[in-house]
Amino acid sequence: MKKQNFEEKNDQIRNKFEELKSNHPDKLKTKLNLSWSNWGFGMESLAASAQRLQKAGLEFIELHGNHYGDDLGYKPKETLKILKDNGLKVAGICGMFSPENDLSSNSGQSQQNAIDYIRRELDFGQKVDAGYMLVVPGAVGRSAAYDESEFQRSVEALSIVADDFAAAKIKAAIEPIRSAEVSFIHTIADAKKYIQAVNHPAIGHINGDLYHMQVEECHIGTALLEAGAQLTNLHMADSNRCALGEGSLDLDTIIMALYVIGYNRPGCFCTPEPLGPGGDPYPAKYGKPDSEALHNLVNQTVSYFREREQALLSG
Repeated sequence: MKKQNFEEKNDQIRNKFEELKSNHPDKLKTKLNLSWSNWGFGMESLAASAQRLQKAGLEFIELHGNHYGDDLGYKPKETLKILKDNGLKVAGICGMFSPENDLSSNSGQSQQNAIDYIRRELDFGQKVDAGYMLVVPGAVGRSAAYDESEFQRSVEALSIVADDFAAAKIKAAIEPIRSAEVSFIHTIADAKKYIQAVNHPAIGHINGDLYHMQVEECHIGTALLEAGAQLTNLHMADSNRCALGEGSLDLDTIIMALYVIGYNRPGCFCTPEPLGPGGDPYPAKYGKPDSEALHNLVNQTVSYFREREQALLSG
């Protein structure tokens, strides 16, 4: 029986992976860097989150970009001490862009809020040695377009802080998000066009997200191949946006695609962000944490990811 189209694409990726494993086994010695995005832990203290991640065997954390004002957010010295005490390093900053700080907004005040927010996060990120900052070109939680000029306004606003990214030595990682949550930039191809339009060396990377990719991409594995060296972070959750292993996501093909593009190198991270099903996820950042549920979520995800990775490498 003829295989389905997605199965044929899976096979193509598996063949590339097996060829890599056979001809260049040295390129598989280093495993993928696993991090965790902590903003989904809600109002839990950073110390409690860090302890949980350390116990799960993680070495990296993606920090909630919570510097919404001059007096708000993590403090660099305190943050570094907490992370050092728990054997963690900062992978990057999860930038949070809502209608109040929207690069593409037709409100100059909202655009300025976004610019100021980015600068605060870059100042913090530089002090805690973050490698990237996630940037959403349009507000999350606003799926209806303002007008036909969103793309250009966003490009112009991000260009204003492009030199700031370069000065901080932090990569701007553009994140495509599903059309149910944002009005534009939904795919890897969209992100590449946006990056090209900004046309600045500091704005050259992509933050993928498996949950959004399931909806917007024709095939997640081939989209990862298309992202290639521009991919610097990949948010992960299963098909139901829950812990890895609890849905129908083809994690094996994703892991193989990542090895094929040489993603197991410094500065590239697989970062679980299982937020649960639903619409706008941003209210989760103010949620009341359930420690036991979060413990199970982290351990299930980490153990399943490493189990599948090891099965592919040794099989």
